[in-house]
Amino acid sequence: MKTIKITNLFILLLTLVVVASCIQDDDFDVPEAAITEPDIDVNELTTIQAVAGKLSQAQDQGEPLDYDDDVTVFTYEGTGDILEAYVISSDAGGNFFEEIILQDKLENPTMGIKLLIDVNPLFTRYEIGRKLYINLDGLTVGISNGVLTLGRFDGSRVDKISFTQELNVIQRSATKGEVVPLPVTLDMLSNDKTNLFIQLQDVQFNRNEVLGDSPKTFSAGDLDEFDGERILESCTSSSSVIFSTSTFADFSGLALPTQRGSMNAILSKDFFGEVFNIVVNTPTDINFDNEERCDPIEIDCGLAATQGDMNLFDDDFEDQTPFSPISGNGWTNFIEAGTQSWEAYTSGGTNASLGISARIGSFQSGDASTIAWLITPAINLDTQDNETLVFKTSNSFDDGSDYELLFSNDWDGTEANITSATWGVLPAATLVTDDDFFGAWIDSGIVDLSCAEGTIHIAFKYVGSGDSAFDGTLEMDEISIDFSN
Repeated sequence: MKTIKITNLFILLLTLVVVASCIQDDDFDVPEAAITEPDIDVNELTTIQAVAGKLSQAQDQGEPLDYDDDVTVFTYEGTGDILEAYVISSDAGGNFFEEIILQDKLENPTMGIKLLIDVNPLFTRYEIGRKLYINLDGLTVGISNGVLTLGRFDGSRVDKISFTQELNVIQRSATKGEVVPLPVTLDMLSNDKTNLFIQLQDVQFNRNEVLGDSPKTFSAGDLDEFDGERILESCTSSSSVIFSTSTFADFSGLALPTQRGSMNAILSKDFFGEVFNIVVNTPTDINFDNEERCDPIEIDCGLAATQGDMNLFDDDFEDQTPFSPISGNGWTNFIEAGTQSWEAYTSGGTNASLGISARIGSFQSGDASTIAWLITPAINLDTQDNETLVFKTSNSFDDGSDYELLFSNDWDGTEANITSATWGVLPAATLVTDDDFFGAWIDSGIVDLSCAEGTIHIAFKYVGSGDSAFDGTLEMDEISIDFSN
């Protein structure tokens, strides 16, 4: 009996091996469970536009419910309205958490909305392209973090729907289609395009994010606390936007792509609802297949051994009036965005200025965006030899702000044409970074300009991230442009 049992067992195992060898791997895929189309009365269906209209009416009819947060909401009570919309987000990669982003159509959408729900994960039931029916009874619509949002009202804001209410609120349709991204350029970003699945053409990450000795990851940097914020820029205009990735995303530690190309993403806003953010479901939504980057032109003669002994232009700002805009001596002090200009500044203590210095910052400005330029007068590089540039910079916790040393050889000197002129970079100069002690002054090094020709202007450009309560300050002093024969 034992022999018979062992023989039978061997035959059974052999049969299983033979059968398994004849089956393709993908034959083991679990088939998608059939979904019964919900019995929905078409007269009960409503749109995202109609939901937004209810909020607009509430805003027109009364004061905000919460004066500190300027919250105005509309709560559905006994209306029987059911929202019909399509899923465009996925939490499979960890870049979205306890939220579903919906838009009104699979293709050429006109409006989107965020649904907050205390459930994780969501992608296993609410796949991208799936039509959903949202029972609006008892739900609240409002603006949360700058975008149109659905959820439960907790007395001061729109909050998440309880996981116990999931099946009462959300019904899946049997309809699932392909979401076609809406083509958008960076200079077309607007509030009415938030919560939409968009496609950005011909973009790249800023060279400071991906090139050099310390290329950045999506969100695994030392300063990435909740989200990694990177600069995504257009190759067809001067526009840029913040690309945001959660530090909990499973691709957080991947290196950013160095090429340029297209990107499918969802347009959102930052935590404060002030600045546009680009968010991807997965890195596969980034198709950067063009190796030829669109970085600005450069004057890169390296560093000179010695500083020129004859002066073309210099300023130590000691003649400026403290806490007033920098003026005179040929400077152009231009505000591209916001209200903050470069100003004269003096301070002692740990964060001492060098007497009077030039300073710019968006901290506590209240501005949604800060872009400020300080531009030298024209410097003719053809009438002498061996030109050099030196200066010093310092910061006060520069945080999310960014700054560059630029030059232009085609700017005509008028403020109206600053942003349309061609601006290149001077990469040999050393600028202060957030890793430097806030009280230190960093020497630029002796920047060699001898390989350049023509007449140029040199600019210090400051860009705040838009978080005016967080951005730091940049200071500059002791600039000198010299030459030697």
